[in-house]
Amino acid sequence: MQHFPLRTLVLAAAAVLAGPALAQQGITVVNFGGANGAAQKKAFVEAYEKSTGTKITTVEYNGEQARIKAMVEAKKVTWDVVEVEGPDISRGCDEGLFERLDWSKLGSKSDYLPAAVHECGVGAFVWSTVLAYHGDKLKNAPTGWADFWDVKKFPGKRGMRKGARYNLEFALMADGVKAADVYKVLGTKDGADRAFKKLGELKPHIQWWEAGALPPQFLVAGDVAMTTAFSGRIDAAQREGQNLKITWTGGIYDLDFWVMPKGGANKEAAMKFIALASSPDAQAEYARHISYGPTHTKAMAKIDPKVQALLPTSPANSKDALRFDVAFWADQGEALEKRFAAWAAQ
Repeated sequence: MQHFPLRTLVLAAAAVLAGPALAQQGITVVNFGGANGAAQKKAFVEAYEKSTGTKITTVEYNGEQARIKAMVEAKKVTWDVVEVEGPDISRGCDEGLFERLDWSKLGSKSDYLPAAVHECGVGAFVWSTVLAYHGDKLKNAPTGWADFWDVKKFPGKRGMRKGARYNLEFALMADGVKAADVYKVLGTKDGADRAFKKLGELKPHIQWWEAGALPPQFLVAGDVAMTTAFSGRIDAAQREGQNLKITWTGGIYDLDFWVMPKGGANKEAAMKFIALASSPDAQAEYARHISYGPTHTKAMAKIDPKVQALLPTSPANSKDALRFDVAFWADQGEALEKRFAAWAAQ
């Protein structure tokens, strides 16, 4: 049997008694890092720490829902607030991985974009996956996905995120399907076959990426002539002086959400963070640091028109865009991703 000094035992007892109070000493917020993480630090994290005196530890991850699931099932939840992608909020909510959100702390649901309102979370920002290229290396600007597929007119490799999401939609648009009809077509067996066939045409020219930091690096290095990319990553490279460009036509926009993993010890503090990050002022500040659109409808009026012009939510950039269909991917995503993995491995 181990013997502990009396002081240690007293401190341990005090820690047990003060459990909830100590838990409020800090919260852990998890995001995707990179330019997005840096913008969140300026707009949300620093503002929260200043207004509450509570320290935030930020953790970077790559969207692995399995890590949240393992914590919740083991009842050892160390993450208080997590940023998740659209399809993952619905799936995680259905599986009981997230707390139900107290919307009374966030103001009126009507102040948010309809897509931002969810029982298990709130939209953090609107982002877009777009066609990007290097302005110094392409003489003629590509006008859409048909050009992305045209390796004769635009020779060179193509960067694409490794997965079925987005790529199947882009393939159908490249094959002449209107944005408004993409999910209707993709939902049929013939439509899915058509998308994979079109993707197959480009396969010898594809350089896959998984981390969002890679597409701008590919373009700057000249590894690819064009790439799919998160619009905010291209924006960050532009701010560093790189002449990278975006073709917004046929871009797919989606929302990331704030959620609280079920069973976290700091629910009240976590909810306070989400409320601050959802406020118009904080969202406007975030948009100044990265070109992702706000989900609170009153934030846009606080954003400079020059900044607005760079956002996926601006009228010019969203007019030919496709809204990522979360319900479609929740329903058919698993089968399509399995098919994609088998196709990519061939």
